[in-house]
Amino acid sequence: MEREGTARMTNSVPRSDQQIQRDVLEELKWDARVQPNEVGVTVKEAVVTLTGWVDNYGKKWTAERTTHRVHGVRAVANDIEVRLPTSAERTDSDLAGAATHALEWDAFVPIELLDVTVARGWVTVKGEVEWEYQRRSAERAVRRLSGVRGVTNLIGVRPQAPPSPQQVRRDIEDALVRNAETDADQVTVEVAGDQVILTGPVRSWTEKQEAERVAWSAPGVASVDNRIVVTV
Repeated sequence: MEREGTARMTNSVPRSDQQIQRDVLEELKWDARVQPNEVGVTVKEAVVTLTGWVDNYGKKWTAERTTHRVHGVRAVANDIEVRLPTSAERTDSDLAGAATHALEWDAFVPIELLDVTVARGWVTVKGEVEWEYQRRSAERAVRRLSGVRGVTNLIGVRPQAPPSPQQVRRDIEDALVRNAETDADQVTVEVAGDQVILTGPVRSWTEKQEAERVAWSAPGVASVDNRIVVTV
């Protein structure tokens, strides 16, 4: 299981690259899904670069998500290579069929609205859905399949009968206040049509992503421009 987001820090003392590197390595070691010797970690100006190779795409994705949870990380460059063992390799047609079945079996995914393309083990999913959670569920369904080298999510979100921008903004602001993982006082919400713009400073990438998730959960939202800045 993934641990909850990194606890909020009570001070604003900048963290050194060495401290961040140490904590990223410890966090990767903590997550049993990734072997510490599989991933190399370098840090420059709080930007983390991940290198090495893993035997499935899920590990690459997990390493990136795990790194983002560490306090002080501003961005992550994921240069990890996926090298599939011979036993895990699948033809593109086989993988396309498996991806289609995985989407069909996921109750949150409207498979009839989506198209799947596979090229050299890289899965691309495109189409349009009404909610962001459907878009994320589709990516999650194919990301876990054996034989996947990478995933590109080109699914667009097109809500039906969206509420007024004023109502969307109020709904998001209220949800941010209720959310224990976000500091609502620091996040500014603007709505232009069906687009939400988030600005303000937060203390971790996890908090930034949680604010974006909250914004996507509001009815009528077709895109979120997350301009929130992570301060360390």
